[in-house]
Amino acid sequence: MGEAVTAGIVGRSEAALAWWSAAILAVGAVIALSAMGAERAGLLAQMKAGYETIRLVTRHVCDLGASLERQASAGDLVTVGVSDITLIGRALERLARGTGGVTGFLLITVLALSASWQAGLLVLVAVPVILLVTTRLSRALRDRQEQVRAQQRDLTDAAVDIVRGLRVLRGFGGEELFARRYRDGSQALRRASVQQARATAMLSAASTFLPGVLLTAVIALVAQLVLDRQMTAGQMVSFYGYSAYLTSPVSRMTTAASSAMQAHVAAASVTRLLRIEPAARGAAPQAVPAPGDLHDPGSGLRVPARGLTAVVCSAGDAAALADRLGRYGATSVTCGGQPLGDLPLAEVRRRILVTPATARLFAGPLRRELDPRDRADDGALQAAIDAAAARDIIDALPGGLDAAIASGGSDLSGGQQQRLRLARALMADPAALVLDSPTSAVDATTESVMAAGLARLRRGQATVVFTTSRPLLNQADHVALVTDGIVTAQGTHQSLMADLRYRSLVMGGLAGEPEGDPA
Repeated sequence: MGEAVTAGIVGRSEAALAWWSAAILAVGAVIALSAMGAERAGLLAQMKAGYETIRLVTRHVCDLGASLERQASAGDLVTVGVSDITLIGRALERLARGTGGVTGFLLITVLALSASWQAGLLVLVAVPVILLVTTRLSRALRDRQEQVRAQQRDLTDAAVDIVRGLRVLRGFGGEELFARRYRDGSQALRRASVQQARATAMLSAASTFLPGVLLTAVIALVAQLVLDRQMTAGQMVSFYGYSAYLTSPVSRMTTAASSAMQAHVAAASVTRLLRIEPAARGAAPQAVPAPGDLHDPGSGLRVPARGLTAVVCSAGDAAALADRLGRYGATSVTCGGQPLGDLPLAEVRRRILVTPATARLFAGPLRRELDPRDRADDGALQAAIDAAAARDIIDALPGGLDAAIASGGSDLSGGQQQRLRLARALMADPAALVLDSPTSAVDATTESVMAAGLARLRRGQATVVFTTSRPLLNQADHVALVTDGIVTAQGTHQSLMADLRYRSLVMGGLAGEPEGDPA
C-alpha cells in the first residue's frame, strides 16, 4: 500500500498504481485462502488434542480398575472429561497461532527498523512490555482458575455423594442439611467464578487496549516524521499498515499466553490422574496352570476349586480378603499353588470375579447388562436369572429382558438391584466367584431361594461368599470364621455354632440386618 501511494499516487504513474493494486488483491486472496486453512488446521489440532487426552485418561482409568475409587474422586474424573480436555485442546490451537504471531511481529519489526529506526525501536520496546503486562494478568487468572477447579471438584464430589446416599439421607432426615451444604458450596463456587471472570475481563481489556495504545503512538510518531520531512507519505501509510497489523500478532501472543496458563492448570490435574499407579500390574506371559484352590497365606483361608465356601467375618476383613483374592493390590494369594502375582493380570480377571456389595448396574437394555459378553445363550441366562430369584423382576418390566434400566439401577429397589447383580455374576461364569453379602437386601424367603440357586449353579466351581446369612451358611460346603484377619475356626455351619465367637457374629448379623426388600 505504501508503494502504491509513493509510486502510483505521488509519482503519478498509472502503471505502478495498477501493478501495486493487483499485488494487494493477490495478497488479499492468499490471506483469505490461508485463513480457511488455518481455521481447519486449528480446529483439527484442538479436537485431536482433546480426543487424545481423553483416550489416554480412559485407558489409564481402565488399567486402574477397582483401585481408582481409592485414589481419585468422581469430581476429578468429571472435571477432566468436561473442562480440562477443552482447555488443553484450545491451548494447542492458540499456541500455534501465537507462534505465527511471534513470526509476524519479528517480520514487522525488521521492516519498521529498515524504514525508520525511531518507529521500529518503539515497536521493539513496546511489544515486550505489553506481553509482560498480559503475562502477569494471565498468572492471576491461572490462580483464580485453580481455585475454581478445586471448588468444582469438591462440589461434584458432594453432588455424587448426595445422589448415592439419598436413601440413607432420607432415612435420618438429612436431605435439607446436605442440600444446604451443597447450596453453600455452589455459592462459594459462584463467587470464585465471578472473580475468575474479572481476571479474564482484565486480561481481555489489556489485550485490546495496549495494542491500540501502541498503534496510536506509532502513528503519532510517524506523522511527526512526515511533517519533519524525514519520511514520505507512502512510508506513513506503510507504518500505519504495520501498526494496524501488529494488533493481530500481539493479540495472538497474549491470547496464547493466557491459554497456556489455563492449560497448565488443566494439564496438572490430568497428569495427577495419570500418575496414579495401578494396584496390581500384569506379569509377563508364561505357562498358565489349570484352575485350582485359592489360598491366602496371610489369613490361612483356603477356597477349594469346587464347592461353596462361606466366610464369616467383619466388613473390614471381608473387603480386605476379597481384594486379595481378586488381586486388587499386593497379594500373596496362590491359585493352584502358583502366586496370583506371577499370572498375567488379564488371566486373573478372566478366572476370578469379585462382586462387592456396591457393584454397579449400568444403563441400557437389561439383557446386555446381565450378559455383557453378549454370548446370546438364553438357556444360561434364564438359569442365572432363576438362581438369583430375579424372574419376577424380568416379568414385571415392560419388554422383559429388552427393557432399559437407568444408570445405577436407580429405577429399581435395593433388593432388585442385588438380585440382578447376582444374576450378572452367575452369567459371567468365572472359575472362581467372590461375593460380598449378596443377599443382605432381600427378605428371608427370597434369600433362601438365592442361596439354593447359587449352590446349585456353582456346584462344580469355586465360590466364596462373605456373609452371616443363615440360608447361605446352611448351603455352604465349608465355612471359615475369620477374626482380625486370621482364620480361627473351620467346619460346617452346624458344627461352628458351638463356637461363641462364630455364634455371636451370625446371630448378631441376623439381629442387625434389615428385614429385607420383598420387591
